[in-house]
Amino acid sequence: MDDLADGDPGAGPEMKKLLLPAHYYQQFDADYGRRVPAEGFGGWKTARVELAPRHTALVVMHAWDCGGPDEYPGWRRAVECHPRALRILKEVFPPLLAATRASPLPVLHVVGGGDYYRRLPGYRRARRLAGPAPSAPQAARDPVHRRLERFRADHVFVGARNRPDVDAGFRKLDFAPEARPAQGEGVAEDGRQLGALCHEMGINHLVYAGFAINWCLLMSPGGMVDMRRQGFLCSTIREAVTAVENRETARTETEKRQALWRVSVEFGFVFGLEDFLAAVSRAGGPRKATR
Repeated sequence: MDDLADGDPGAGPEMKKLLLPAHYYQQFDADYGRRVPAEGFGGWKTARVELAPRHTALVVMHAWDCGGPDEYPGWRRAVECHPRALRILKEVFPPLLAATRASPLPVLHVVGGGDYYRRLPGYRRARRLAGPAPSAPQAARDPVHRRLERFRADHVFVGARNRPDVDAGFRKLDFAPEARPAQGEGVAEDGRQLGALCHEMGINHLVYAGFAINWCLLMSPGGMVDMRRQGFLCSTIREAVTAVENRETARTETEKRQALWRVSVEFGFVFGLEDFLAAVSRAGGPRKATR
């Protein structure tokens, strides 16, 4: 295993080194002597890296309470990853959040899909720090555009028969009990607000947990695409995420494997849960809360 840990000269004496194995994908060198040149790539490798406790945060994104398994059946018919997300919430989130909250790493939350978070002090702080959002021009919506959008909604996702249940579920959306923000934790609804929280706290490396790694965590406001454009490293924890799968990939969770490869190549690193828990447990006590 390679060693990429050089130390953080900015870390104070109360901050212990946070060393852990990181998984990354070596996307070189293509071998043009092979029938398939990409088979010359190095592929998945592991190195011991250092995270700076002062500059790293756990980001919990879209960890929603979407109702029980028997509620909103139309939503379940369209979003097949719900059972996997429930298992992760029950089995992974409690030890992950407990260990992180007992460490110097802050926990931040990225939200959306409703107004369930708007009264929280952590959200009001993010909104104050980010300031008003600039208006962005939207595409003109002519009749053909509207018909195409309607066709997609009825025939691609989520389906005409499922829409009433999905809408009903979003009206009652809330934090999952296992992922509810603790006192003092920042809550952001987009990349501007998450960036403002991070700048206030000196954070430059975000480790994402939540749902789904190939959908919201990548593309939704406050996801990795947003934050990488602002210069943040964006990593994830393999066991703390699942993916939106399709008929051809669900049995083997191929889309999750593809998304973890994308995270490694484009955004940051992939950590194992036990490695992350062991590292943060050695990192010292929690930092002073930010007001």
